Amino acid sequence: MSLKTTLLAAIAATAFALPAAADMAKIMVDDPYARSATSMAKSGAAFMGIMNHSDEDDRLISATSDVAQRVELHTHLEDANGVMRMVEVEEGFEIAAGETIMLKRGGKHVMFMGLNEPFEQGEMIDVTLTFEKAGDVQVQIPVDLERQPKDGAHGGHGDHSHGSHDH
Repeated sequence: MSLKTTLLAAIAATAFALPAAADMAKIMVDDPYARSATSMAKSGAAFMGIMNHSDEDDRLISATSDVAQRVELHTHLEDANGVMRMVEVEEGFEIAAGETIMLKRGGKHVMFMGLNEPFEQGEMIDVTLTFEKAGDVQVQIPVDLERQPKDGAHGGHGDHSHGSHDH
């Protein structure tokens, strides 16, 4: 085989390999962090941006982690009395093709209930995000108990109702 033929074969192989590698990153997680309201809190939450780089809509349907007895997808809704309440979102969070959703304080988030141990500043927690189409995405999330909300959302998880959830 000549050098030219070998080089062309290598370029062709690389060109065909690149789309497959790109398919593996259909879902990307940006700037994740986790926190709890206090060192003695029995619950905590994780926040992040989730980008859907695929050509089809997807849905975050669940999250799991060994740091808590239960892990759920939550959001905040205002009740008839104007009180913000945290509620589980059993159907998950839709992420349109090419779009990003923000899981942030005061909004959508991953909720850890019945923490096995307190969240410690700087530690990493392993979380599996499960998507309807993309499947499981493993994420290592740093605990950042000092981070302040960037958009003026309220700070802790101790200043609102968790609905009927046991903590």
